[in-house]
Amino acid sequence: MLSGGYGYPEGMPRWEPDAQLRLETAALELFAERGYDGTTVADIAERAGLMKRSFFRYFPDKREALFGGTERLVAHLRQEVEEAPADTPPWQVLIAALTSSGRLFPKDRAVAHQRQSVIAANPELREREVLKMATLHDLLTSLLAQRGIPERQAAYLVRLAQTVYEQAFAQWIAPGADMTFEGCMADAAAELDRALTLGMADATSAARRLGAGQPAR
Repeated sequence: MLSGGYGYPEGMPRWEPDAQLRLETAALELFAERGYDGTTVADIAERAGLMKRSFFRYFPDKREALFGGTERLVAHLRQEVEEAPADTPPWQVLIAALTSSGRLFPKDRAVAHQRQSVIAANPELREREVLKMATLHDLLTSLLAQRGIPERQAAYLVRLAQTVYEQAFAQWIAPGADMTFEGCMADAAAELDRALTLGMADATSAARRLGAGQPAR
């Protein structure tokens, strides 16, 4: 008798090198089909063709099955920032590192879109996504500080870079999108630059009016 759709006879050892990926894939499929609350760890393991106890070799709970890529992303960003030439401006370091993280994304962007839809539909998963982004913020801020950037300035830069990243990712997974993630990052960074230029021009104009004793508006 076969189990879980992967062709493993019952009673046969189910340890496979790609077990973590299979669990992540199974979790996403089931969360999309049944909802997060309607899916159990046992369901995920069965869909992946693994024993339930195998699940806990990789994840502490079912929520983490959607965030298995976080450690890979953290390691990638750390390496990219640490290996950037010392004379590279910090903003360029951040944008280059975040852009290159697109290499870690699923080849099928529909999978990434499905994952974001599942997260958006569940408060617990949204909370976990916020925690992930906070972890990345702290990591990148620390790495910039190690490159000699004052911590507060580093934190501002990272927050802006994450905004670019989030906008680019949303553009990349949008239905019908065909632009590369690199192109989406370039678009989002250019849009931020235009917004900041407009905002600074407005602030400068307001400051001049105040200096002349006129209302800011």
